[in-house]
Amino acid sequence: MSFDIQGKLYETFDEQQVSDKFKKREFVLEVPDGSYTQYVKFQLTQDKTSLLDAFKNGDEVKVTFNLTGKPFTKNGTTMYFTNLQAWRLEPATGNAGAPTGGAATQQDAPSFYSSDADNDLPF
Repeated sequence: MSFDIQGKLYETFDEQQVSDKFKKREFVLEVPDGSYTQYVKFQLTQDKTSLLDAFKNGDEVKVTFNLTGKPFTKNGTTMYFTNLQAWRLEPATGNAGAPTGGAATQQDAPSFYSSDADNDLPF
């Protein structure tokens, strides 16, 4: 599955050489979501780690990524890991195709947060 999102490059991390054949680099995108700001961590791998070199913190970028997940079982306990595997970064250009682009798009986008005072959720 491939998705696009637009936001501000909030933090970038150094490249990590995980093994002889695998390297990764992570970064955090700041994405406004109504009254709440989301900080979403993405991962670049192998030859894609250099994509971050063209940007600096504070730049508005569009990220194209795949959503992946897999189980991991240890000592009889299964845990599930989700990863946002980025494979393209480009400068943000207006609101076209970006779910978090301009104010009109933000108002139309659904949010999991509610400001209703009569909300019965415990959080």
